[in-house]
Amino acid sequence: PLPAGNAVVCFGSMFLELPKDKTREMLRQDQEQLDEEINNLRKELRVKVNRLYEAQGKPELKGFNLNPMSAEEMKLINRIVEG
Repeated sequence: PLPAGNAVVCFGSMFLELPKDKTREMLRQDQEQLDEEINNLRKELRVKVNRLYEAQGKPELKGFNLNPMSAEEMKLINRIVEG
């Protein structure tokens, strides 16, 4: 359960007092948007690096198209390693 009351949040140079549940939801949405932007930038970077290597006549980087493991995948790997 979420604690009742308000949270003080800094937006730019202003501090606002908002309900904790609304603040939590706003932060969750912001984090989802940032994660999406980061993933899009990673995909674009891979394409750009491959184009650069192609223009230089170099072979494509091996392993550069790998994706990071999710938190859930890391938990499963840790369980396996720990026994």
